[in-house]
Amino acid sequence: QVQLVESGGGLVQAGGSLRLSCAASGRTSSIKVMGWYRQAPGKQRELVARVFDNGGGRTDYADPGKGRFTISRDNAKNTVYLQMKSLKPEDTAVYYCNVVMGPTMGPPAYWGQGTQVTVSS
Repeated sequence: QVQLVESGGGLVQAGGSLRLSCAASGRTSSIKVMGWYRQAPGKQRELVARVFDNGGGRTDYADPGKGRFTISRDNAKNTVYLQMKSLKPEDTAVYYCNVVMGPTMGPPAYWGQGTQVTVSS
């Protein structure tokens, strides 16, 4: 089992910044990918960014966040961060932390409870 606790969401004006955090606990040694997804009202959940657990810490960004969002991972704290800047109203969504597990007996992935990000114009 892995537990995910998210923090950092809130209300911000367009052009502002927020940093989301997601702390993992439990079987963290089996985590291979940590990432963030978002879901706006009436839309499907979509990838925002993810970071892979390999020597180089490869990252992957969806187009909406490229150049504005930065994902990072602190392996010592089992925490993934999403630094968001130049926020736009269309970034408004519930942001979910996601981890993908390596070969394990349990579920292949876990989701956080979600944190609301609201960007006002």
